[in-house]
Amino acid sequence: MATTITMPQLGETVTEGTVAQWLKSVGDSVDKYEDFVEVSTDKVNAGVPSPVTGTIRELLVKEGETVATGTPIAVIDEAGAAKSAATEPPAATAASAPVAPIAAVPAAPAVSSPNGAPAAAGSESVESESALRGASPAVRRLAREHRIDIRAIKGSGSNGRVTADDVLAAVTAAPSSPATRTSTYAQPIPGSTVTLTQARRIIAERMVESKHTAPHAWSMVEVDVTDVWSWRVREKDRFERESGYKLTLLPFFIRAVVESLAAFPLMNARFVPASGSGQPSIYVNAEVNVGIAIGLATNLVVPVIRRADKLSIKGIALAAGELIEKARKGKLGVDDLAGGTFTVNNNGANGSWASAPIINGGQAGIVTMEAVVKKLVVRDDDSLAIRRMMNSCLSLDHRVVDGYVASGFLADLKQRLERMGPQGDL
Repeated sequence: MATTITMPQLGETVTEGTVAQWLKSVGDSVDKYEDFVEVSTDKVNAGVPSPVTGTIRELLVKEGETVATGTPIAVIDEAGAAKSAATEPPAATAASAPVAPIAAVPAAPAVSSPNGAPAAAGSESVESESALRGASPAVRRLAREHRIDIRAIKGSGSNGRVTADDVLAAVTAAPSSPATRTSTYAQPIPGSTVTLTQARRIIAERMVESKHTAPHAWSMVEVDVTDVWSWRVREKDRFERESGYKLTLLPFFIRAVVESLAAFPLMNARFVPASGSGQPSIYVNAEVNVGIAIGLATNLVVPVIRRADKLSIKGIALAAGELIEKARKGKLGVDDLAGGTFTVNNNGANGSWASAPIINGGQAGIVTMEAVVKKLVVRDDDSLAIRRMMNSCLSLDHRVVDGYVASGFLADLKQRLERMGPQGDL
């Protein structure tokens, strides 16, 4: 019996996917639940598991090709049906035009091990089963981009699993020469061309689409975070001992954001273009799902804290800590990245003083935490004091909100942050 595999919908708003890499070739056997293809979307890169045990009969989509969700991409002959498969006609597809099957997937290019010695060509196909199954698709992709032999890396993850940090450490340790070094997004070499990965290409397309589609406006306030900073300092050691995560200013900020979104619900909305004979509209989201922008060495991801308005500061800190850890280890799943209604970006972690971020598609705004700096300020009673000050910048979709709503949201956020601490319960 032949099973036709279609392009999965990796996220509720995702309408297409790109075949980043076939992990199996025609004629290869595949186990049920074993990843046989890597798919990239604007939200996630993920391995797709086989729903059956069998043999790859056809690969209907080429690597690098983007197709709509639901489009047939492969045909698998289930175990026990191999003999009859030889006499059956190829499975029909729903494509409007016939797609020539891929006879074979080109071998991966030669790679270098951490000591600089070249590994065999097509290293992905000759990796041991333990290395292949132990490392996630994202980690294997990272190793290929850096020309690192994943078999030569001692994994630091559970059961010796190779993580993204292990690959990057191997990159740092590897000697380079003009003959072996490769310029990548994470390790750019002056005078060379960086080939865009699938994820970088999609990010570029989505950022341009967002700027062209949503008329961006921008505003900023300065916030006195002295008291909430003191509260965080008082709690951070105990929190880290109990949870294993560092306590930053981020969960305090997100808690204030969700309270301000409740006061200004249009900031938690999205613009709905006209369709057919219908008129354009604004949909106000019922849930408050806050995305947190995380910059990685090769990628940008925005995992989502669902129903953040229902969580305490401690609950937000735990959720954020888990998502950040998963992002750095390349373990984010589709559910972690879907459903965001508003985004927070901690640019201040890198020392940024002010920024104008691009809105995440389908949202009305993105707000930043900039660097916290000590300043001499004039207080309301005209006294001078050294205070910890932070700028907060908001980019907004002007189709959804005007300056009155946006400035009101920022002013409300400022007041809530300045009322936090120095005492309280997380």
